[in-house]
Amino acid sequence: MIVECIDAYLIELPFREPFLPETVPYSEGWIPWSSLKTVVVRICTRGGVGWGEASPGNGPLLGPEWCGATFACIRDWMAPRLVGRDIADAAQLQGLLAAIKGHRYARAALDMAWWDLQSRTKKQPLHQLLQAKTTRIPLGGWLDRMASQEDFLAEIAAAFQAGYSRVGLKLRPGWDLAMLNAVRQEYPTENIIADLEGALGLHHMDTLYRLDDFGLRLVEQPLPPEDLVGHAMVQETLRTPICLDESITTPELADMALELRSGKYVNINVGRVGGFTPAIAIYDACHAACTPNYLGLNLQSSIGTRASLALAGRANFSYPADFWDLSRILTADLTEPVPLEKEGQSGVLHACLTDAVGLGAEPKPDDWKGLICDAAHVQRQ
Repeated sequence: MIVECIDAYLIELPFREPFLPETVPYSEGWIPWSSLKTVVVRICTRGGVGWGEASPGNGPLLGPEWCGATFACIRDWMAPRLVGRDIADAAQLQGLLAAIKGHRYARAALDMAWWDLQSRTKKQPLHQLLQAKTTRIPLGGWLDRMASQEDFLAEIAAAFQAGYSRVGLKLRPGWDLAMLNAVRQEYPTENIIADLEGALGLHHMDTLYRLDDFGLRLVEQPLPPEDLVGHAMVQETLRTPICLDESITTPELADMALELRSGKYVNINVGRVGGFTPAIAIYDACHAACTPNYLGLNLQSSIGTRASLALAGRANFSYPADFWDLSRILTADLTEPVPLEKEGQSGVLHACLTDAVGLGAEPKPDDWKGLICDAAHVQRQ
């Protein structure tokens, strides 16, 4: 199909409460953010449209990419390479963008939009095109440091009461082993995971060994992303499974991690790896290696959330997917939220993938007035 035009939107979604990225300590004088920035793209052909989203963060703090650069890269470099081309499939789209280095979130938004376009053209749900085996996705939430331990424990209780199948805890200096001990005393058998976000090194082995004392389902990214050998060494000595997250940015790195046995789980974040096309390649490699996956999800609007959860219906996603309750975090959204449903007796919360075509929702830019801070229209000449 020939791409007639691509629209890109840089959008600000107000937070209900000021937000500071977990990687930035208040002591450094950073001002909390009042809104979330995200980038939405629309690919248009004569056969229809497709939507995608990229949300790497307001600044280069969670990684080297951020929304301002993602928007500029799509507007100035990627969209002009695609508009006017007769593109047969997502692999060809990725090939046309291969000359541009990095900027995986930008290519993810375009790749996601192409898959949405294809599913709409074929009049089928996106999850069906992505070969999902289930339409009910169990969910997990994340909690970070709070003002008091009592507030923290109460939030854990609220998360499990809401139906989350697991709760992830962000570990920070001074908010690690003592906190885990308090959590396990209060919730001795609940499904708990911990995320270290690459904060430790091999010289912290005493701390890493202590993690085995808390019956964690897994520990995510204990060492820096590039240290796949170190992760393999640590996993060999820990009972607690390691899940690789920030380490997995390309299919090639996933293959290397699987060969080294750097972890027993792999988190697949569609934005971080560059879209559904590389995400499926990583998934296939993990499936062949009998290494289970779970879906990582950045904070973003319901456009990207719906798309990412469609992938989580695949069989090897055997652990609850990340999920953010946007109604509690943001004052506005860009389309209808993902339908949620609690299972009768168990009370387990699921995201429900519907039979509607594509994402299962129809974004309407005319409703985004006051939220768009920049926009670009790249059309066929």
